Amino acid sequence: MTNVLIGHLGRTPRWRGTLGLFNRDEKQLAHRALERVGIPQVFAQRSSTLSGGQQQRAAIARTLVQEAEILIADEPISALDPSSARRVMDVLSSINSQDGITVVVSLHQVEYARRYCPRTIAMRDGAIVYDGPSTALSNEFLAELYGAASEELVLPDAPAGQAAPAAHAAERERPRAELELA
Repeated sequence: MTNVLIGHLGRTPRWRGTLGLFNRDEKQLAHRALERVGIPQVFAQRSSTLSGGQQQRAAIARTLVQEAEILIADEPISALDPSSARRVMDVLSSINSQDGITVVVSLHQVEYARRYCPRTIAMRDGAIVYDGPSTALSNEFLAELYGAASEELVLPDAPAGQAAPAAHAAERERPRAELELA
């Protein structure tokens, strides 16, 4: 609860925030935010005891109590297993579609852009090389953009016939794809 309510400190009197004194309405706001991201059961739990996916969703809940118009998530699924990553992306997608909050996500896994994002901005060496619909990101197109490194961008469970070309480990770079849910 306290971790989530840190997002509310800008609207809380400094003395109460410093002492960690939150009123009933603020606590209810935190609980609703945790419900919104699917983890209301962790309300009284220390954040250090949460799984990686739960920590990411608690961070999203913290942004919800800020009442921001734009949510920026830098690598929100990079250290998560595929199941937790899908849950986090489901939450971000839901916040975008149901709450009307713009969500900008920075990812390395382009397959998540194909599944969740209507628009992708792809970068190589700090320059924009693609800005358009995520549906146009075929494995062949990715191979054109990133060469051998494109293999790292596609999830192993990509549809059959969509496999990226094989690459030598020495040729691989770690490209970055900037993704936006809008």
